[in-house]
Amino acid sequence: MKKIEPILHSLGDDITLIDLLEGGQQGKTGCYVIQAEKVTIVETGTSHGAPYILAGLKKLKIDPKEVRYIIVTHIHLDHSGGLGSILPIFQNAEAVVHPRGARHLMNPSKLLKGAQSVYGDDFLQLFGEVLPVPEDRILVKNDNEILDIGRGRVLTFLDTPGHARHHFSIYDSGSKGVFAGDTVGVRYVQQFTGFDFEMIFPIASPPEFDKEALLASIEQLEKLNPNKIFHGHFGVTEPAAYAFERIKKTVEEFEHIAKSCFSPGTKPDTIKEKLKEYMKESIKREGYDEDDLSCLDLDLSLNSQGLFISLDKKVKS
Repeated sequence: MKKIEPILHSLGDDITLIDLLEGGQQGKTGCYVIQAEKVTIVETGTSHGAPYILAGLKKLKIDPKEVRYIIVTHIHLDHSGGLGSILPIFQNAEAVVHPRGARHLMNPSKLLKGAQSVYGDDFLQLFGEVLPVPEDRILVKNDNEILDIGRGRVLTFLDTPGHARHHFSIYDSGSKGVFAGDTVGVRYVQQFTGFDFEMIFPIASPPEFDKEALLASIEQLEKLNPNKIFHGHFGVTEPAAYAFERIKKTVEEFEHIAKSCFSPGTKPDTIKEKLKEYMKESIKREGYDEDDLSCLDLDLSLNSQGLFISLDKKVKS
């Protein structure tokens, strides 16, 4: 068996980012470890990520028994799919989840059905096994509730719908940063794209994407005046103000593009092609003439589907 060499990024404030190598790709999806008195993990990724989490903790000299909390910002499987598989290893840990997500972790059948409808035959390859989480291991955190992880370090949970209705973001008093899941967009980094610059764009996942709710959530996070944003995909943006500025601009542009080609009978693929053109232009402005956007193909598909469903709902309401 090949030994796993974890890729760790030390982010300061006792926070380490473990690269979960989702789909075998660096810089796509991460798991954050907060080495507080009560060791806390934020995001598990899919079950494919479990070996990287365990190898990362070993490198950090953290015994699984020391982990007290495993937080998932929302229940999309690229953030929570591995929770049921990995939780038995962490005997003293509670799984912390949004109130709308708890029942789906206990019984993931509806979640699996929804994901299979989006990803089709690629589902197992992408997400692996998804196991239920026992009810007695789940800790629900409502809007503005806190979690004291020791030595005065407090996590505050904030209901942040828009990407999904079961999404919260977490303000960390220790870093003055926000673990934002997908609320403040996807941060594309060089390890993933191959480009020597970073990009922040929304991820309008179907079926719950709601632009107005997302912008309200971003406004709520801005009022905290955080220093940093910790993205589920991938890494940290500092100053946080830059991430807020970028996501507000690009989410409006994404919807404008979708509206420009949306009509009865429109297919999501039409929107996808327009988004691809927009991304190519964005990359060109950075000095790259790039036609191969295969690394962004899945996200472009998700965005086109989510925008299509969102606009279709508005037309029918």
